[in-house]
Amino acid sequence: MNAPIGVIDSGVGGLTVTKEIMKVLPHETIYYIGDTARCPYGPRNKQEVKKFTWQMAKALQRLNIKMLVIACNTATAVALESLQQKLPIPVIGVINPGARAAEKKTKRNEIVVLATEGTIKSGAYENALLSLSSKAKIIPLACPTFVPLVESGEYEGQFAFDLVANGLKPLANKKFDTVILGCTHYPIIQQHIEKVVGPEVHVLSSAEETAKEVGEWLAFNNQLNTSGEEPHHIFYTTGSVPIFRMIAEKWLEHNHLDVRRIKLEK
Repeated sequence: MNAPIGVIDSGVGGLTVTKEIMKVLPHETIYYIGDTARCPYGPRNKQEVKKFTWQMAKALQRLNIKMLVIACNTATAVALESLQQKLPIPVIGVINPGARAAEKKTKRNEIVVLATEGTIKSGAYENALLSLSSKAKIIPLACPTFVPLVESGEYEGQFAFDLVANGLKPLANKKFDTVILGCTHYPIIQQHIEKVVGPEVHVLSSAEETAKEVGEWLAFNNQLNTSGEEPHHIFYTTGSVPIFRMIAEKWLEHNHLDVRRIKLEK
């Protein structure tokens, strides 16, 4: 089936999931919406996040996508269930894949969840992890400064490292062997996070596991793209096209991406 896969995020963070989907499924076309104008979603209330997520989903549905990936943990936490119930296409979130990835890696069941305020408040990761292992000891930590750092494009260098180190200070005396990057923006600053927590700790995102789930679902339901045509990905942003393009081309290691401005319904 040659229809595109839709990916939505509060901004550029979902590009980390997109990159893995492109690796696993190189023949699939991706239509992406990043709501950079209204990012971050973490501090917003549930109703607002749900409304914005539905606006993105409907915009992509009009473009005849065959599947929707909510590549935003905050949006997954509040809107996944309603989208799965009401959309006529499959909808995949990033929280369950992230929890599975952590459960596979941890040796001591001591898991830190780094995420936005909204995701931490929802308790979605705790629920997902405890459903996989009742022994899981979970340390949740909201990192509100991380998303704006990534969205600014200024996430390399000493300033960025210092900001990350400061955000992770509450972990200084905690015991853990695994860190879940419970926000899809965070893999873009993963090197800084790894430097702070040290080499003994597994730092992982939900991106690989999510891409795997997308591929498995499409294969099982005979919906893989078999046309042989080169995919033409389209990236929509509600904010600055030049900033989005700069971050996307760098992260995806692709030049001349098709990036367009989109207005979402009020």
